[in-house]
Amino acid sequence: MKKRLLLLLAGLMVIFALAACGTKSQESVVKELDGTLEDLKSYKAKAKMTLQMGTEPQVYDVEIWHKDPSFYRVNLKNAQKDQSQMILRNEEGVFVLTPALNKSFKFQSDWPKNSSQAYLYESLIMDILEDKQAKFSATKEHYVFETKTRYQNNKMLPIQEIKLNKKNLAPVSVKVMDPDRNSLVTVEFSDVKFDASFDKDAFDMKKNMTGAQLEVPVMADVEDKEFTVKYPVAEIPGVTLIDEKEITTENGKRVVLTYDGEKSFTLIQEKADAMPAMSSAINMTGKPVDLGFTIGAMNETSVSWTHLGVDYMLASTDLSPEELEMVAKSVLADMEK
Repeated sequence: MKKRLLLLLAGLMVIFALAACGTKSQESVVKELDGTLEDLKSYKAKAKMTLQMGTEPQVYDVEIWHKDPSFYRVNLKNAQKDQSQMILRNEEGVFVLTPALNKSFKFQSDWPKNSSQAYLYESLIMDILEDKQAKFSATKEHYVFETKTRYQNNKMLPIQEIKLNKKNLAPVSVKVMDPDRNSLVTVEFSDVKFDASFDKDAFDMKKNMTGAQLEVPVMADVEDKEFTVKYPVAEIPGVTLIDEKEITTENGKRVVLTYDGEKSFTLIQEKADAMPAMSSAINMTGKPVDLGFTIGAMNETSVSWTHLGVDYMLASTDLSPEELEMVAKSVLADMEK
């Protein structure tokens, strides 16, 4: 009897030891991620990004290229509409390209540093490394971290769930959630390839604009197309829509939404003009801001962006930069006002 008990205990110890070997601790995974970040030289990835901020989900195909130390190419393409936008960083600066409108903007910026970027692998690793209270769990195939986001304004999207492949720590998915834990941004990765090789001019602005226009032709009749007015869904306490004005312009219409109350702001929307021919990039004095569905230009009192052939400008002397960004990110709804 005693011998059987000893054999049983020995067997249980072997089982526990094997189980322990199969599951790494949070500390060991974080340490491994730190080493991965230090050794990361280049990668290519594809992803599907879904935004749930408006009346209907907005789905984008995203292609990401990164080459150490600071070259980036992120191509965002609307899955339902043949329009795209690209953010490019090379030795000359940060460029935002809108191929369908023949437009390119140039920023002097440290993008994508110091802020969360749900589709950039190294940004996700930084989110994990910097959140000392991050939650950790493991499934059969994945490591799962729940961390705080590093958005400048993280009140709207404070939490994210990052899922990594156990075999190589590659990103699998990201869910960025609101305070009620609703997933407003979901990124699902595919075809992640580390140590990717690139042509010498892979991050050249003109080459990428030309290549993108082969996939998304320039919109020739942009002025003749109507657009649906969009309204922000983010709420500023004590602020309501008090006026909506439509102005006839040479190229169609301009819609001006005026919000007032404890704070005031104005949102202007009009059909974007396509440039007749590609010219040099327009230098911007603000900074690029990632709105999720597009990249905008932001200064202390306004944010401007182009989305699906429409130009938007949100302006206010009352809203903080964080509030401006929050409201701009929420301009996706064509619901009742």
